[in-house]
Amino acid sequence: MKRLTMIVSVLVLILAMATSVLAQDNLARVRVVHASPDAPAVDVWANGTVAFSNAPFKGITAYAALPGGVYNFQVTPTGATEPVVINISPDLRAGVDYTVVALNTLNSIETIILEDNNARPAAGKAHVRFVHTSPDAPAVDIAVAGGGPVLFSGIPFKGVGAYLPVDAGVYDLEVRVAGTNTVALSVPRVALNEGTVYTIFAMGLAGGSPALTAVPSVDATYTSTSAALLPESGGVLNIGFLSILFAGMALIGSGLALRFATIKVKRQ
Repeated sequence: MKRLTMIVSVLVLILAMATSVLAQDNLARVRVVHASPDAPAVDVWANGTVAFSNAPFKGITAYAALPGGVYNFQVTPTGATEPVVINISPDLRAGVDYTVVALNTLNSIETIILEDNNARPAAGKAHVRFVHTSPDAPAVDIAVAGGGPVLFSGIPFKGVGAYLPVDAGVYDLEVRVAGTNTVALSVPRVALNEGTVYTIFAMGLAGGSPALTAVPSVDATYTSTSAALLPESGGVLNIGFLSILFAGMALIGSGLALRFATIKVKRQ
């Protein structure tokens, strides 16, 4: 009886894990980045309800999970319903992660919507991308300091450098005026950990206040115990579901075989 109870408990756990995986696969995830250098802290509304409250300049919210579909997002000063400085209605696809970036100066504020690839990096690697949100900075290169390689080349305002796999480690980076050795911003001691996905945002003003700065974001991180349930692109969640299901079936099959063998021995 104890073995049968254990088998049932394992089955319930497996079904709960599988349900969790499938539920994530049916949801979109969205977060908001406040990169407008002269805008006040803001509230972000989704379909008439405050989804993110009091987001300051350089603020990066956590991801919120939503069923796929069209949503109306509005941005207002914190605690107010007017003026609505941003009003967009993107169609969010289930199973996709999004970053909505509010950028440019307040009188010209706008958004870009990024599709995030939070897939697990290979062993020993991190993934990093770069987003240029400084409205008065020219196109830039991102390079390893001290004559190291250029990681992202010629990224203009509102431009996005594709995800780059790099060896995990600590890097001294610099932001250069594109195609030159002129350093606009030094970014020392950037730690890129194994199994982690990062975005580095250039925010602020090259010729004013707040000054140009690099704002890193940890977008996803993986451990051996949680990787199967974290969102990954390319259908990895379904593979994780199948792995969980097959492992569970093996456990159940072994348990049932043992149970039947025990019953048979007792009868003999």
